[in-house]
Parts: sequence; structure tokens; C-alpha cells
Amino acid sequence: MMVRHYLVQGRVQGVGFRWYVHREASEIGLRGWVRNTDDGHVEAVAAGDEADLAELETAIKRGSKGSRVDRVVIHNLEDAEADNLGPFLIEGAW
Repeated sequence: MMVRHYLVQGRVQGVGFRWYVHREASEIGLRGWVRNTDDGHVEAVAAGDEADLAELETAIKRGSKGSRVDRVVIHNLEDAEADNLGPFLIEGAW
């Protein structure tokens, strides 16, 4: 299992982007979370196999309807980080 952190820059707040990432990651079967950042970006952590993470990355780069993804910064995290992740969720949502 691999774990990756994504920082998504562009017009990604107020356009349903977190919900889009949540739906895509959940359908793929990934564990992790997605949330807004204080500086107007969206960040996510996802755990799964390499092919599933590649599928999520394609979806993130494509973006949701109404969003504009300008840049995605991806960092690999320690595999052990997966131990702290449950079903994919949206942090900070009601």
C-alpha cells in the first residue's frame, strides 16, 4: 500500500471540488481524506495501490465541473501513514 499527499492549486474552493475528490476516491476504494486549506487550495491524503492512486491523480488533474486545476503537488508519504487512515472522508464538512 502506498500513501500520497496532494496539494491542489487553482479554483478549487467553493466549486464542489472536495466532494468530487471524495466521490472519486470512494469509488476507487481508497482510504484517506480531503480538505480545504486556509490559503485557498485543497489538500488530500490517499492510501491504496499504485494503479488506484494513479486513477485518483488523473481525476484530480481533470478536476470537477466548475473547478480549474492549475497545479498538483504530489508527495509520497511513509507507508506506515496508511495505518492512521480510515474510509475516505471530507474533513471540515458539516
